[in-house]
Parts: sequence; C-alpha cells; structure tokens
Amino acid sequence: MFLSVFDMFKVGVGPSSSHTMGPMVAAARFLDLMRASPFEFHGLKGSLHGSLAFTGVGHATDRATILGLAGFLPDSYDHDKAEAALAAIVETHTVSPEGLPELHFDPKTDLIFDYDNNLPGHANGMALMATDAQGDVILRQVYYSIGGGFVLTEEELAEGKATDEGDPVPYPFKSAAEMLEMAGESGKSIAEMKRENEISRGCAVSFAKGSARIWEVMNGCIERGLVTDGILPGGLSVRRRAKGIHDALQAERGMNLNAPHTINDWMSVYAMAVNEENAAGGQVVTAPTNGAAGTLPAVIRYYLDHVPGASESHIEDFLLTAAAIGGLVKFNASISGAEAGCQAEVGSAAAMAAAGLCAVMGGTPQQVENAAEIALEHHLGMTCDPVKGLVQVPCIERNGLAAIKAVSAASLALRGDGQHFVPLDACIETMRQTGHDMHEKYKETSLGGLAVNVPNC
Repeated sequence: MFLSVFDMFKVGVGPSSSHTMGPMVAAARFLDLMRASPFEFHGLKGSLHGSLAFTGVGHATDRATILGLAGFLPDSYDHDKAEAALAAIVETHTVSPEGLPELHFDPKTDLIFDYDNNLPGHANGMALMATDAQGDVILRQVYYSIGGGFVLTEEELAEGKATDEGDPVPYPFKSAAEMLEMAGESGKSIAEMKRENEISRGCAVSFAKGSARIWEVMNGCIERGLVTDGILPGGLSVRRRAKGIHDALQAERGMNLNAPHTINDWMSVYAMAVNEENAAGGQVVTAPTNGAAGTLPAVIRYYLDHVPGASESHIEDFLLTAAAIGGLVKFNASISGAEAGCQAEVGSAAAMAAAGLCAVMGGTPQQVENAAEIALEHHLGMTCDPVKGLVQVPCIERNGLAAIKAVSAASLALRGDGQHFVPLDACIETMRQTGHDMHEKYKETSLGGLAVNVPNC
C-alpha cells in the first residue's frame, strides 16, 4: 500500500478538501474529458448530491464547481482572479475554459443542489454534464469526492481505484502490524522506510523540495492567521480570535507569571490560525483534510518554537511519519467526514501529528505506533456537525484541542516502551465500524448535533 506524502498533504484552497477542492478537481477532470471528446459542446450542467448538497453552500461547493468549470485548480488558485471570473460568469452566463469553446452556464439554473437523490458510491457525489446546441445532454460523468481532495469517477470507484496499490515499493505495509514488522526486520525508522518508498516513485531532490514547500505553505498559513482579524464569511458572524490570543501570549512572555497550562494556548492558537484562514477560503494544506488542516502544522510549530533541541531538519521526518499513519487510516478506514464523521478528519490528523512528533523526539517505531493509537482512540465517535454547514463551529477550536491531544499522546508514548493494550490497527478498524454505524445526520450534513441546537440565523 502506498500513498505519497504529496497525496496526504496537498496545497489547495479552503474551506473544505472534500467539498471545495474535490469538486474543483472533478470539474477540471470533466473539462479534460470534454477536450478528448469528438462532440461539439454548447453548454454545461451539474448536480450535487448527499453531503455535497446539504452542506455545499457553507462549504462553497457551488463556487468551487463553477470555478473548476472555468478552468481554476486548487494548487494554483488565485483569489482575485477567481472573484473576477465569478462576477463575469454570473453576468454573462458563460464560461470559457482553455481548449474549449465558450459554453453556456448559468449558475442559478445549471447547478442543482439535489437533496433527495443520493448517489450510490459515496456520500460526496456529483454529476457533471455537457450539452449540445439543443440543450440535450451528450456527455455525463459522475464523480465522488472521497475525502482529502481525492476524486474518483464512478467507474474508478467500482474498479477499486480507491485502494489501488500502484507499482511496487520497497516497504509496502498495509497495516501498522506490517509496518512494525518491516521496521524491525530492516532496522529502519518509519520515516526512513517511507522515504525509500517515496524515492522509488520519484526523485530524492524533487521529494526534498516538495516536502519543504509543504511546510512553507503550512507555516505561511499560520503566520497569516496570526496577524489577521475580522469576521469570517458565511453569515455566522464568527470573529477571528487567533490574532488576539497570539498578541496576548506575546505580551505575557517573560513576565514569569504564566501557569504551565498556557502552553496549551500556544498549541491552540497555531491551529486556530490555520483553520480561520481555511474558513476564509485561503490557501491551506490538506493534513489530511482542510477541516483538519490546523492540527498537524500546529504540532510542528509547537515542536519548533517550544521544544528544546528542535530542528527544522527534522520536519521532513515528521511529515513522512505522519503520512505513513495517514495512509494506513485512509487505506483501512476513511479520512472523510461525510463518510465517518469528524473522527475520520480531526481524529486522523491528531494520530498523524502525534506520530510525527513522537518520531522527531526520538521515539521508536513501537512508540510512534502507540502515539498514533492514543490520539485516534480518544477521538472515536466524534461527529461532524458544522453549524450552518460552515467549517467554523466547532471545527476551528476542535483543531486546537486535537493538537493538544496529539502532543499529550506523543508524550505518553515516549514515557513508555511501545508496549500497549490496543493496537493501532484495532483502533483504525473501530473507527471504520463506528463511522459505518454513525447516523447520517452526524456525518457532515448539518442535520444533527450542534448544527441544529445552536441558533445560526
């Protein structure tokens, strides 16, 4: 089993990897399908289903789909150009993607939120259609946004592409047990095995540059969030708090009056800075999703700024270790809130962050596996119930608390010898089963939980 670091950590745009980035990627794929088709197209239509319909407005799914059909991509997204393009589309009812003729597309009538008909493959389903001069559909494709920005067609999903292992790699572990066995036999750390897998699929130099960019974008997101205040978009009037908290923490430094628990505020503020940027539609890195994007970079920043002896040279090992754990979770369960609740998003992020921190602080593979298990176990059953379908409440604070849990999990694991009662594999399987059994209203539909018990009008 192989999922690249660059699959787990993708540069994109907020507020959601599955509901914003995924639909934008799906639209881009549909344009490629049109370009390869012999038909003459005159218009576009689309329909959003399941969770994409129920929380699509709050997650900017309609906006992302429209921009995707206009040729925008998450990793090269330009906010100012996107705003101008949206205004033009609303006025002219046309899109003009590169390599295709001008196409009729009225966002109000040609993109439908279908609340009644779920598509069978996944909770995040969408259908995109191209029409001829008479308005008849002559090309149609169903896409599923399966979490973390991953997108599959209905045919790819049916063929098992979601679990496709690809070409062989040196250390093809599919479970934590196999990972530990291979680490024991090879004498290598989890990061060393993961690095060899990465390099077997590419180039050592390009991998180093790519992983450095991941942290650069993550840290840049933290920095923007720490200096920006105001009200987040969407109608809830949620106030950005990261800047105010950070300013207060900075002012208190050196006063010798701080209680030890103040370190929790530092961890939280780093995570909240990222998730406030995400909620505002800014540039973020999936870790493993946008809704959980703040937890892992917050733990890296905690390590760099607050742990004696920390070094930026260890960030690559942190990311490699975290990606190895995230890959196990995705392969054996899910990282999609619409499929398994927030345990699959923030829970997975906490497990990844705990593993990464444990590794760079000298943990053995057994201690790393233990750290990931502790963090994930104590997120089991967590629902995804965003108020008004926005990735704001409870998502922003939740990332901060997950960062604190991740650091605590790594610390507990480092205090032990790696022996523990619940294996990570059992915890991942429990998360999968819990997600399967969880009522749909608690899986990113905003039909239950906080979303219906907190006034949001």
